Amino acid sequence: MASETNRLHPLSGAMMALRRGFTGFSIPFFLTGVGSGILGIDADLTIDLLFVLSPLGFVVGVGYGLAYYYRFTYALTADTFDVTSGVLSRRAREIPYRRVQNVDVSQGIVQRLLGLAVVSIETAGGGSTEATLRFVGSDEADRIRSEIRRRTAAVDDASDATERSAATDSLSETADEDVVEPQRDNDAARGDRSTTLLFELEVGELLVYAATAFRWGAAVFPILLVTLFLDPDSGAGFLPDFVFETARSVGGPESIDGAPVDALLILAAVAALQWFVATYVASALYTIVNYYGFQLGRQGNDLLYERGLLQRYSGSIPTDKIQSVTITDNPLQRLVGYAGLWIETAGYGPESTGGNQSAVPMAAESRIYRFATALTGVDRPDFRGASPLARRRYLVRYSLLAVGVVALAFGASRVTGLERWYLAAVVVAAAPLAAHLKYVNIGYHVGDDHIVIRRGFWRRRTTVIPYYRVQTLSTRRSIFQRRLGLASLVVDTASSQTFTWSEPTIEDIDLETARTLHETCGERLQTALRERAGDDVGLSVEPGNRP
Repeated sequence: MASETNRLHPLSGAMMALRRGFTGFSIPFFLTGVGSGILGIDADLTIDLLFVLSPLGFVVGVGYGLAYYYRFTYALTADTFDVTSGVLSRRAREIPYRRVQNVDVSQGIVQRLLGLAVVSIETAGGGSTEATLRFVGSDEADRIRSEIRRRTAAVDDASDATERSAATDSLSETADEDVVEPQRDNDAARGDRSTTLLFELEVGELLVYAATAFRWGAAVFPILLVTLFLDPDSGAGFLPDFVFETARSVGGPESIDGAPVDALLILAAVAALQWFVATYVASALYTIVNYYGFQLGRQGNDLLYERGLLQRYSGSIPTDKIQSVTITDNPLQRLVGYAGLWIETAGYGPESTGGNQSAVPMAAESRIYRFATALTGVDRPDFRGASPLARRRYLVRYSLLAVGVVALAFGASRVTGLERWYLAAVVVAAAPLAAHLKYVNIGYHVGDDHIVIRRGFWRRRTTVIPYYRVQTLSTRRSIFQRRLGLASLVVDTASSQTFTWSEPTIEDIDLETARTLHETCGERLQTALRERAGDDVGLSVEPGNRP
């Protein structure tokens, strides 16, 4: 198919021109304000300058926005997706289809009404977007995503395509019962664009997800509430009146000035509780709005997702770009028997700035493990735990932290007159439980084709990593681990998950065990690479193939 140069939607040019125009219109206000304050420019002269410079800035901004629109082009060639942009400084990018990790399409409410969409193309090797088309028509967005997926599949080797089809075909076993099974042939090669529904987030599962997922980013919501309800003339300081009213009912102070320490502590506890409740509510609303109508399907060799109530997101995840699969849960989710499943790629996922994409946000744990087994081929692993010496290490660590908390409370009592400082000793009693929970949630399983790593209590992550996706294996030992003869084995992949999550690590195992695992995993990594190399054609340097 011959490539052709395309431009963004005409409405994109209009919006870009208006946005730049308003920016150009506002800059003279800022400059004249600074000039009148620093240089002492007369007020009448300032107004005269604004009447001249602001309309001129608006015209210049509109002109720049239109120029940027006409100078922005994109094209789908045989080997690359090309984007050219820039007015004064031109930038041309050629994105090889092999490097494309995700093609995401997002639409806000206004954009859906106007029939527009934003297309984001993510590649391996970083957490930033490689190319963004803001905006194209909805049909054009679907065409771009379909063409990139088709051409990505076309440049892959036939053996790799067969392997990927076998992996994605097994996923159909987890599809909803009312969905017809797809044909088992290579649908992508035949241009079959039918989509098989693999997972649909039910209303009950969405509510469980909202009730059990706590997002710290939602903490900005209480800050906005405080700003909204705060009365600067009330003398309440940085807290709104309703916080003081609630605290007074349980012994809190009338105001901060001159209040005793015990009353201030009650006020702090009440404010913290209200902050937590507001953050929890905001987190639940965010989850519902962002994951409403979540669906995961299969089309050819790609996983397709769609989600969102106000802002609608959709995109594709090529199965051959998957680096690892992670099952996540927290104590609340484990209590009700639910979990989530995430897919990590080498690029960016729309859920975060790392390469994490929620494949199944929340479902019954048994359903999640069936899906993970279909995706990776790994059944529920038989985990081995950390060294028994690790339990003692964690107990000492948390005990020292608890003693530090008690010491700080005692020091505060000497300075502020705090009477019940000894209540802080409750953290000492919690230290053994914290050490036990950390210890029992560490586990690893070394299989023939995958290594599985589990760790974490508040957000437990069970990560399945194919050996051929491993980039490096490293054995690390801190000064405290060396004293106990312990070590940690770090398994690094090309996934960007390490920017948002920590690297998959088998923590606090015996040094000899770590060395044995390092050698075993290294050998299986080399075996996996040799097996895949035998199936691969290799790098091509023939004329006409772009590097």
